[in-house]
Amino acid sequence: MLRYWLCFASAVYLAGQCGANYCRDANLCCPGRDSSCVVQKAHQNAIIEDLTDKPCYCDHACLKLGDCCPDFRETCGVTDCVVSGWGEWSECDTTCGSGSMVRSRRVVQAAAHGGHHCPSLVQRRACQAHHGCTADSDMLLRDESAMILPGALSVSRHSNETVDIRKNLRLRNPDDPESNSHREYCVQYEVTKVSKACHTDSDYKALREGNTVCVMCETAALRRDLKWRCGGHGVAGHSTRFYALVAPHCHGKWVRSADNPDKKSDCCTDPDFIFV
Repeated sequence: MLRYWLCFASAVYLAGQCGANYCRDANLCCPGRDSSCVVQKAHQNAIIEDLTDKPCYCDHACLKLGDCCPDFRETCGVTDCVVSGWGEWSECDTTCGSGSMVRSRRVVQAAAHGGHHCPSLVQRRACQAHHGCTADSDMLLRDESAMILPGALSVSRHSNETVDIRKNLRLRNPDDPESNSHREYCVQYEVTKVSKACHTDSDYKALREGNTVCVMCETAALRRDLKWRCGGHGVAGHSTRFYALVAPHCHGKWVRSADNPDKKSDCCTDPDFIFV
């Protein structure tokens, strides 16, 4: 409203403009915000009854305020930025683990005289790459999830082969796994997160946040494709996931506490859990 009264207040200064209807007629094109850059369509003392008789402006601010004269863009050379379509996404910037991909576009026509500015010319998105990972890569180890069973089943396999639940699973090493008993090892973890379902199952009562548990990798769980280790044994100092095989709602996260597997630890004689 203030801008509309400026023409009345500056009648002498704008005497030559107040009878004009367009920026071209008034010979006006003003940069930035300039409330004096106005075209008064009706007489300065007239009562405005028709909205088309209201003042219009020829400064760049009129584009945002919506009160430009009809010919402002054409007369004052206003052009909006125009960009090309997006190009192809680049390759993931890593060969193993989390990375990012980039795509870009170019400016076809630059903005001028108050036109719309150019939008972003670059986009990024996350990606995962595994083609450069080795079988024992830290990134792959962190992505693995450990499947576990209660440690009590470790004894049952030696006393009665038929009660081992793993007999119903795919045998890891069909070439006489008993010959690989020297490869067995134990890993200790600090539990950092655990679901409520673990608390209601007595077999998994050791899984409490802050507790340290021992998990044994027995012969039957050793995997040739993982260079004779158990799946999901993790990376020292990094959080990995675990799942209870016979209690599917029992799961959580833990952190491996040592760099190297322990083959002589006391926990190997009485592990809390065993890998599947």
